[in-house]
Amino acid sequence: MYIGSELLGVFFVPLLIFVARIIEASLETVRTIYISKGHGDLAAYVGIVKTGIWLLSTGLVLTNLGDYWNIVMYLAGYGIGTVLGMHIENMISIGNVIVRLITPLNPQPLMTKLSTLGYGMTRMEGTGSFSNPVNIIFMIVPRTELSRLLGIISHDYPDVLYTTEDVRTTKEGARIFYKDPKSRILNFFGM
Repeated sequence: MYIGSELLGVFFVPLLIFVARIIEASLETVRTIYISKGHGDLAAYVGIVKTGIWLLSTGLVLTNLGDYWNIVMYLAGYGIGTVLGMHIENMISIGNVIVRLITPLNPQPLMTKLSTLGYGMTRMEGTGSFSNPVNIIFMIVPRTELSRLLGIISHDYPDVLYTTEDVRTTKEGARIFYKDPKSRILNFFGM
């Protein structure tokens, strides 16, 4: 009986530390993103859970410093948890982004296509010291729409240079995406 419980402890404790660190590091990444997006309440709730898990995993390592597997699993869980947290954040897609499209060509066909898909935009002309005149199109887009938009641009307009940037806040009640989601669904079915 003692050998079985000792064997269980040899495998169970490092595994518990590993899983706890993955969850804790993922939550820390998500918490940091919530803070950067201005969602302090969500960040606080995530931080409470994250800290509880951190206390558990760190306590297990500190009370068993002679067990090197605990330390290895602690470190590995942190690395994997950070990457997992970034994937979770991409799935959540909270907030908005600024998309800048830069093209030396006539922007009207691009603008027409994007506006029929429901994207609002502002166009400006620009010049630089090393280039001919260009057209710059600014858009504020929900992050949930970003991959769709970039897919269209990459596929249909491969010569258009684009950049994206996170938006921390926007004016309360501002319309940043001009087409009603219901009508986008109807357009998909040709209605």
